[in-house]
Amino acid sequence: MQVWRVLVVEDDSTMREFFSASVSRCAGLQLVGAVGSVAEARAWLADDSHMVDVLLTDLGLPDGSGLEVIRLVTRMHPRCEPLVISLFGDEDNVLASIEAGALGYIHKDSAPDDIAQTILEMKNGASPISPMIARKVLAKYTSSRRGAGPPSELPAPARAVDPEAPLLSPREHEVLTLISRGFSYAEIARLQSVSVHTVQTHIKNLYSKLSVHSKNEAVFEASRLGLLAPRG
Repeated sequence: MQVWRVLVVEDDSTMREFFSASVSRCAGLQLVGAVGSVAEARAWLADDSHMVDVLLTDLGLPDGSGLEVIRLVTRMHPRCEPLVISLFGDEDNVLASIEAGALGYIHKDSAPDDIAQTILEMKNGASPISPMIARKVLAKYTSSRRGAGPPSELPAPARAVDPEAPLLSPREHEVLTLISRGFSYAEIARLQSVSVHTVQTHIKNLYSKLSVHSKNEAVFEASRLGLLAPRG
C-alpha cells in the first residue's frame, strides 16, 4: 500500500494540530513534519534525510509567505504536490500559488472536516479547489478571454455528444451526477456498493475524457456539454 508523506506548514497551532491529527489518522498518509513558519519549513527541508510527497501549507505565515515554501519544496522535491489552505481568497494569491506549483487551493472558511481525504483525492489526480475560489478564477479567466478581442482563427467546435456513442459510461455518468450533488467519494462508494478505489478509478477516467483536473471543472465541463440535467 502506497503511503504518502505529508509536511504541514501552518502558524495557527489549533489548525496545525487539526490538520496533523487528520493526516495521522489516515492509513494512506504519514505525517512527517508540522511546523509554523517559513524558517522552520526551510530548516526541515534542508535535512537531506527528510522526504515529502505532499505539502499542506498556509500562505500567511509570521515570517513570510507560504509561496516561498511551495517554490522551495517543488525545487528540492519535484514530485511533491503542494496544497494551499488559506484565508486569502483573492485572485492574485490563488494564481500566484498555482504558478508557484500548488495543485489545489482550499479556503479555510470551507476547509473539509477530513483534510486527509482531500489529500488522497489530489494524489489520485484531482486538483481540489474551494467553490468560491473556483468561481473567482473562472470569472477572471472569462474576463480575460473577453478582453482579448476576437480570435484570429475560428475556435474549434465544442465536442458533440453522440447518443449512439456516449462520452461517459453509465457508471461514470452516475458518479459524475453524484459529484455534482455534493456527495463525497465515500458516500458515492456506499451508494454504488463499490469500493472508494473503484469510485476514484471512475473519476480519473471521466477527468481524462472531459480533459479536466478537479470535481468543479468536471461539473462545469459536463454541464457545458449537456451531460448533466439542469438542477431545478
